[in-house]
Amino acid sequence: PTDSPIGSLIHQIMTGRIKADNRTIAALFVADRLDHLLNDLNGIVNKVNEGITVITDRYYFSSYAYHSVDMSMDWVIKANEQSSNILRPTVTVFIDTDPDIAIERIAKNRFHQELFEKKSRLMKVREKYFEAFEKLGKVEQIVVVDGNRDEQKIAADIWEKIKPFLQ
Repeated sequence: PTDSPIGSLIHQIMTGRIKADNRTIAALFVADRLDHLLNDLNGIVNKVNEGITVITDRYYFSSYAYHSVDMSMDWVIKANEQSSNILRPTVTVFIDTDPDIAIERIAKNRFHQELFEKKSRLMKVREKYFEAFEKLGKVEQIVVVDGNRDEQKIAADIWEKIKPFLQ
């Protein structure tokens, strides 16, 4: 989530300070993403229109994967359709990391786990990412990178895989 008012509300839900239904959470992510794209002050669309290259993490594929664990992926895709119509990434990079390794990395970098950061959930989310890639592979450019290695190897692999898209 962003640092906008909508993103702040999502952060409070993700850390357990506020309770919300999964459909509400999914809808808030849609709203936050649209604001991040279209905001006059720091919106991504304005940056792209100014000729700035934008690298972002957790775009709409993350919603497809995380939220479709609890609801229809088709619903989540449809709910996020405005974002994909407004700005489709040149390429989506998926860093495929074993859930055990992901949990270890989260523990090193934070004082607490968020709502979706449990091994059983991350295993389902990983499956949902690949389901979404299969569904949308004809309209999206997706590269998968092995995230179980050290940062330098992951970075080098990402660079090699995205070079063909940087023209």
